[in-house]
Amino acid sequence: MSLIEIKDLKVHYPIRSGFWNRITDSVRAVDGVSFNIEAGETYGLVGESGSGKSTTGKSVVGLEKVTSGSIMYKGLDITKAENRRKLDYNHDVQMIFQDSLSSLNPRKRIEDIIAEPLRNFEHLSKDDEKLRVLQLLNIVGLDADALYKYPHQFSGGQRQRIGVARAVATNPKLIIADEPVSALDLSVQAQVLNFMKKIQREFGISYLFISHDLGVVRHMCNNIAIMNRGRLVEIGTRDDIYNHPLHIYTKRLLAAIPETDVNSREAHRASRLAVEQVYQDQQSKYYDENGAAYPLVQVTPTHAVALPQTIAQQLASQEGEVQA
Repeated sequence: MSLIEIKDLKVHYPIRSGFWNRITDSVRAVDGVSFNIEAGETYGLVGESGSGKSTTGKSVVGLEKVTSGSIMYKGLDITKAENRRKLDYNHDVQMIFQDSLSSLNPRKRIEDIIAEPLRNFEHLSKDDEKLRVLQLLNIVGLDADALYKYPHQFSGGQRQRIGVARAVATNPKLIIADEPVSALDLSVQAQVLNFMKKIQREFGISYLFISHDLGVVRHMCNNIAIMNRGRLVEIGTRDDIYNHPLHIYTKRLLAAIPETDVNSREAHRASRLAVEQVYQDQQSKYYDENGAAYPLVQVTPTHAVALPQTIAQQLASQEGEVQA
């Protein structure tokens, strides 16, 4: 049984207009998203800005109201408030935010920031609480003198590590990591990602790793979902997504990954331009008349793609021939 199962999740924001301010339409930020996260794994959710990935993560942690669908945890749907309280869900699921500075209270010292979830859930004595905060700082590679400092006294990478320490304070089962390294430079990104992997090994935590950077996701995740216009367009293992992409949007994202081989710069540029041209010419074939992605079609046991019916039938027949 999966740690958490998201089924047909929808988050729609109403658009009001007219004299009576009636609801005339809605923004479908998340429109029928389904995936499972296993215990101890890092599941990647990738897409460009505005694709709905952060809204999905906030819905899972409980910061966004779900329009319809279910989020199953320990056999109960936690979109219902009574089930969240019954399962102590807020103890088991935490979040690392994209903007480390705005997510930390500027008027509180680091000791109080990290201790806040402990005070809410653990109810430790003063000495035990301080010892636990020191242990958490040590886990993310910060010294004890950080206890009495304020968030503005740290660099961006250090603040993000403080956010990681706060998220793991209650020993959660799942952490929603919403673009945790997108605002950091490359060397600091590597530090934060390595700390996250170290914590995962030590505590068996699962991550929902949200990012627009496929290079970072490749380093962190074994299973990946690609999101565009509020829907999933491709789901698969790391090998499926990086070596056998099928959706035109996935191919476009992969082409945008920077290459370090300067000797082949022109060839890489030409390849990216060719992929972009194909995307511009053929994207209408991969989306319906409303601009929404088609339903996912299972291509292999681990690989599903949102394809038009004609292409899906071709792939299904090819797969049948391979299996035969």
